[in-house]
Amino acid sequence: MQDRVVAITGASGALGRAVVAEAVERGARLALIDHAGARSAPRPNRIEIGGIDLAEPSEANRAIEAAVTHYGRLDALINIAGAFSFQTVSEGDTATWERLYRVNTLTALNASRAAIPHLIASGSGRIVNIGALGALKAGIGMGAYAASKSGVHRLTEALASELKGKVTVNAVLPSTIDTPANRRDMPKADFSAWVSPEELASVILFLASTEASAVTGTLIPVSGRV
Repeated sequence: MQDRVVAITGASGALGRAVVAEAVERGARLALIDHAGARSAPRPNRIEIGGIDLAEPSEANRAIEAAVTHYGRLDALINIAGAFSFQTVSEGDTATWERLYRVNTLTALNASRAAIPHLIASGSGRIVNIGALGALKAGIGMGAYAASKSGVHRLTEALASELKGKVTVNAVLPSTIDTPANRRDMPKADFSAWVSPEELASVILFLASTEASAVTGTLIPVSGRV
């Protein structure tokens, strides 16, 4: 990852922070894109592009162009921006389905579309999406979330076919990620069985690296110790 220019969406979340930390250790140059406002001034190998609603195509274009203007190129896009909501179909509301589609599916779609020309120009372009094991078979309360993440899976496959030989496109499918929020929501769970953000970050950054040139169109389960 040394000197590769990587745009990371949802960079301020638990998984985003783990990916950022590992990417910094590996020498990447980062553009951190987030809905929250930027919190620090640009540095030689790290800029924050805040206040971005990636569900809007124009906002996604603005964020990616800011990254390319700063660094002169883009080598990889890691689409982490997303959200979760537990809600049954019978007692839930349509607004939740619409919100999760926007936050999980449209963010990845719009960021990818904006980045594609630059990733092709890189010669070793990579897109890494965040899917979900829970989207392979939805359980109680998982309908809206699973539907939105299934959209990410199909987006990954379609883009991989469209960009074959030009840009690799893959997705990781984590089980429950060991974050403070998940521990609060599921205090009786076996945390040791969950996948850590750091473990997931390692898989993501491999897929974003030049070493992953032969891997595309894959949905890779990262299930911890379940």
